[in-house]
Amino acid sequence: MKITLIGPTYPYKGGISHYTTTLANELSKSNEISVYSYTRQYPKIIYPGKEQKDSESKIRLKDNINCKYLLDTINPLSWINCSLHIIHEKPDLIIFQWVHPFFAPIFYLISKIIKEKLKIPVIYVCHNALPHEKIPLIKKLSKMALSTADGIIVHSKEDFDNLKEIIPNSNIKISVHPTYNIFSENEEHDLSKSKSEKIHQILFFGIVREYKGLKYLINAMPKILSKINAELVIAGEFWENESEYLNEIENLGIKKNIKLINEYIPDDEISKYFKNTDIVALPYISATQSGVIQIAYAFEKPVITTNVGGLPDVVDDGKTGFLVPPENSEKLADAIIKYFSENKKEEFIKNIRQKNKEFSWDRLIEDIFDLLKK
Repeated sequence: MKITLIGPTYPYKGGISHYTTTLANELSKSNEISVYSYTRQYPKIIYPGKEQKDSESKIRLKDNINCKYLLDTINPLSWINCSLHIIHEKPDLIIFQWVHPFFAPIFYLISKIIKEKLKIPVIYVCHNALPHEKIPLIKKLSKMALSTADGIIVHSKEDFDNLKEIIPNSNIKISVHPTYNIFSENEEHDLSKSKSEKIHQILFFGIVREYKGLKYLINAMPKILSKINAELVIAGEFWENESEYLNEIENLGIKKNIKLINEYIPDDEISKYFKNTDIVALPYISATQSGVIQIAYAFEKPVITTNVGGLPDVVDDGKTGFLVPPENSEKLADAIIKYFSENKKEEFIKNIRQKNKEFSWDRLIEDIFDLLKK
């Protein structure tokens, strides 16, 4: 089958780029794949990060995949040009990577043009049905684009419910987010032997935004430190005011127990942080899913997170991690202390290995093709 994917890929950084690239590579094992990506993904005025690209990333498309960088998100002529290129290729299936209503006009136009000419199915992989930000007309924008889909893949029950509210008669399937083994395959950064066994390391990984609840993890640290010798590693670029977090760390007197790396972590360094940590903490206030959990599982690291959105779908409480209420530093501290004081490591690793069998890319691909049968 000839399949066209539309979404970010190398050199764009971040989870959706990793996802698009890995999905394309997996599909290419038995299909002819082409990828259409961006010349400009986000205008600088709406992108709070420092850089959108990671030119050093080794997560790239296979040589047998044709990739064209044609889409400029603020130039409608490029959307039409991209559509014409796809029509010329005559694929059997289009797969869009949906992350935000910002892309609604682009995806809507491309879908309409292609379906008018080729009469082929369009699938959306919906990473977030609704964004974390409050945006006017958000549901109307989402409905405009997603209504052109013949099928939609979501990775959580919450996204499923949100989409059914927006487009009630849509063909939607929940498929678990696959594990990112691409990072765990890097053997260069195995620091586990050099880390002191007496210091329990907790990792908060990824872009720092308000909805990720980092402040509750910081506020949990004094109670954690009263029971165990621990270090919190915060590895990720701040899209919030860093000084507020630094002031809180200073006020709590825990500066020596915090290691803060305020920068985007390039792909070839991700393994350094996950191999060296004992657990991964996601104290999110809201979430539909998180690729960080799948990276943690790839490294066989237990996850302490909140029971919001789609997170309980992938973390088995008391087996592969612990679930706690959101915005609750006390419960978060209790869960982390329990993990270490009750020596849960071997038990949880065994459970994670079993859990990982659910998160295969083959299963996702099977679910995509199942949508076409309905």
